[in-house]
Amino acid sequence: MASQGTKRKRDHESSDSSIETTLTTDVIMENARQILQRVTKISDLIDKGSRKKATIGIFGKSGEGKSSLLSAIVGKKELLPSGCFGACTAVVTQVEANLDDSNYTAEIELFSKEEWENELKEAFKDIKDESEERNEDLIEIAVEKITALYGDDADQKTLEELQNDEKFTEIETFLSISKKIISNSNLSEFTNEAASFIQHSESSSGDWFWPLVKSVTIKIPDCHKLLEHIVLLDLPGTGDCNKIRDDLWKNCKYIFYTLFMKHFVIYTGMLKHCIEELGPGGKCKSINFICTKTDDINLGAYIRSARLPRDQIPEDKDQKKTCILHRNEHAKTRVKEKFENSDIKKIFNTDNQFQVFTVSSNAFFDNSLNLESSETEIPKLQDDLRNLNKSINIELTREYVNKAKGVLSLIHSDQLDNDKKVMEMKVIEFKKNLKESLIELEKYFKSIYKDLEQHLSKGVEESVNSCVASTKKLIASNKEGRGFHKILRALCKNYGCYWSKNWDVVLDLNKSLAKHLHKNIYDDFCKIFPVTGKTEKSVQEQTDKFSIIQSDSAYPRSDILHHIHNFIKIEETKLKAALHRDIVDKKKDIYSSIQITIVNEMASCYQQAAAVRGTGSMKKMQDLLINTVDQKKEDMFEKAKTEVLKKFNHFKMDIKSTLENELQETIERSHTQTSKKKWMDVSREIEELERLLDHLSD
Repeated sequence: MASQGTKRKRDHESSDSSIETTLTTDVIMENARQILQRVTKISDLIDKGSRKKATIGIFGKSGEGKSSLLSAIVGKKELLPSGCFGACTAVVTQVEANLDDSNYTAEIELFSKEEWENELKEAFKDIKDESEERNEDLIEIAVEKITALYGDDADQKTLEELQNDEKFTEIETFLSISKKIISNSNLSEFTNEAASFIQHSESSSGDWFWPLVKSVTIKIPDCHKLLEHIVLLDLPGTGDCNKIRDDLWKNCKYIFYTLFMKHFVIYTGMLKHCIEELGPGGKCKSINFICTKTDDINLGAYIRSARLPRDQIPEDKDQKKTCILHRNEHAKTRVKEKFENSDIKKIFNTDNQFQVFTVSSNAFFDNSLNLESSETEIPKLQDDLRNLNKSINIELTREYVNKAKGVLSLIHSDQLDNDKKVMEMKVIEFKKNLKESLIELEKYFKSIYKDLEQHLSKGVEESVNSCVASTKKLIASNKEGRGFHKILRALCKNYGCYWSKNWDVVLDLNKSLAKHLHKNIYDDFCKIFPVTGKTEKSVQEQTDKFSIIQSDSAYPRSDILHHIHNFIKIEETKLKAALHRDIVDKKKDIYSSIQITIVNEMASCYQQAAAVRGTGSMKKMQDLLINTVDQKKEDMFEKAKTEVLKKFNHFKMDIKSTLENELQETIERSHTQTSKKKWMDVSREIEELERLLDHLSD
């Protein structure tokens, strides 16, 4: 029943007038903000910039066109260094939209003075190592860093001589700032200024500052529709595998894995290692294989090897295009066939989660290469990004409009007549429903916990039985011939993990030790934390159906209860969306705890093994690793199991307490708000917001 208070004067003629313009998400959000503000003077219900952006990781081996691909995707040919002699991109580079102004901006995060001094000491220790165990990869990386920064022959000096150099003092002064900002409206001038902080060059040395850089964030103008809610992450294909790179790519929601079309070698070791981190234990939702440099083709060789019939090959300028497009289709088929029955397809099993693109960044910018823009497939990738960006925008806008509707629903309930006794009983009902829903949720978690515990116990048993043999196999000396002792030392120095400079060799003792525990909980994780779809056992499904509003209410429907229910449903939706984002982070934390526990248990052994020198050092390192695994195996794997269960239990408690506390507060707000009389009719505003939500659905 409408209140008998006087309706307030409106400052507009018609409720339809505010939504007659073209309804982009920005227009819808602005309309909702204005509707809310003229009623409550509140407008900032949500900060779009506060939500974490979706990260797309572009990775693959050095020289396979990652940087060129990224530059083509954003339509800025000169944005990132590419095509120079040797590997170009030397640091982790993030690219996103500049939403503040029309400049190209680089935010360069630098090492501290102390961190760089430690890096330098380690580099000189590697360079001056003249033992048989010296690691050539580490030495090459150290020389690259020192000569890039200090110039030719700097690696021939001692650390003390370098510290007395004038250049050293300049660099120490430079490192007194933690972040350097470069900003310019001219792309060419910007890239020239930023190059020394991103680019690695083998053709010249000195005054390249990339060794001092942790990461670079480049913000580019005019990319609102492409990258407003997306970050493109360009990962160096060569160099030392530092923690920053490791942490960043594990947080990627989407992966672009590049392959140089001409060589077409899929580095399954690297890919398998990454996918295990990104799938069950990571945030990744999809993987795209991108075959690059499709315009790089030897026509005669390809025609012979592909045995193309002469009648299919034109004699004119279209001959190259015909061969390129033929090879593109063949490449797509090969990639799909290779992974048809793989673990990757088990994780990313739909067409949208697993796609293959064949691209030419050069032909996208250069019409003389005789490929149509669409045939370079860059526009197709851009469309995918726009659609992803748009879907995130719609989600944020819907969240905003729903919040506004919730606020107005609660206000509207104030001006309706209400039975105080009925309202008090309704609050009791809400609290009872909350209690019962929490009990049901606890039953679900107990069931999942029981399954996890059972499968982890089996994993512990298998790990104890096989760990010594698997350790012996992984650290056997016949893998890389006479130089394997260097790899083994590098593995120990890096606490059980070794990636070669060009990612050709990936050895991870911790992952090997964890494999039986991971294998036994793999199906559980796929059901509890699916990448997409429903499993009837997922945490997200359980939280989705959690509600304090039950259809079998003992109280008759009324206008006031309708608006209170509306308010509560919107608050529940908002809460569940926040929980879903947390679930992904917690999933990663739980899954990774197995390997983290193993690293912690093995840490002192790795340190001891890395310090072994002299005759027979490889045998001593191997014996030390094998004996430590044998001595610690039962306790180590049991601790890993306990840690998973402990983290899962904390995860359960966090979800339950969040639901209980937030919904308890929602119940109190709905009760206290309806006890006040403000005599404000907002029914028309609610209708306007509902129409905005309809437009979003369309």
